[in-house]
Parts: sequence; structure tokens; C-alpha cells
Amino acid sequence: MSRDVNEIAAAEAEIEEDFALFDDVRDKIEYIIDLGKDLPPLPEDLKTEGNRVRGCQSQVWLVAELDPATRRIAYRADSDAVIVKGLISLVLRLYGGRTPEAVAASTPAVFERVGLGRMLTPGRANGLYSMIERVRQLAAAYATAETTA
Repeated sequence: MSRDVNEIAAAEAEIEEDFALFDDVRDKIEYIIDLGKDLPPLPEDLKTEGNRVRGCQSQVWLVAELDPATRRIAYRADSDAVIVKGLISLVLRLYGGRTPEAVAASTPAVFERVGLGRMLTPGRANGLYSMIERVRQLAAAYATAETTA
């Protein structure tokens, strides 16, 4: 798991470096929107009520799949709002391809360090933390399923 913890820390450092390139809040928001434009869409058949993230202002769907060979989780997500898609991109960059244990144990302080909580409306900030919580819940469920199997 230490390799995954190091990978998450490296991803956090990259996110901080990316946000440090922008002085203006508007530029940071534009960057998030650009990330959202690059997020691959989720197939319509996965946009179900069961995959919807609760607590988000916009519609957000999130799915996870554990690769049994590598024990790493692949996340896919989508939203009806491009800025939220950008926030999803950041979350997936941090947690995609990690083990369930590393994701479940992580506390993503990077989003506060780059000031996302201050840049976003309260509704969007709550949505970001709802997405993070859902990613961590899915990881914890995979970790628990493996230990009881």
C-alpha cells in the first residue's frame, strides 16, 4: 500500500503545481472547465439512480470497477455540468488506478491547499466533497469485500 500512498502524494503534488501556474481565480476555474471538457463521457446505460452521487448540485454519476489481477480500482464518472466534470477529473486523477485500501485511507487535503473550497460556490464545494466521499465509500466496499471473501 505504501506505493499507492506515494502515488497519491505525487498526484497531489502535481495538482498543486498545476494550480500554482495560475494567479487569478478565474484562470483556475477556466483550467477546471478545460479538464471537464476532456473527461470521457459515461455511457448512458451507466447513468442510473444507483450510480448517482448524492449531495451534488448537478447530476453526477460515478462507477468503479476493481481489477482482480492488479487490485486497482478504475473509476469513471460524468456530470451534466462542465465545471463539475473538471472537479471529477481532479478526483479521478488522485484516486484512479489505486488500491481500495489506499483510497479508503486517504484524506484529500490537496483540494483545500489549492483553495478549491474558497473558489467554488458552497453548493459546488459540497458536491466535490460528496464525490470524494463516494469514491472512498466504493473503495472501502471493495476492501471489505476482499477481506470477507
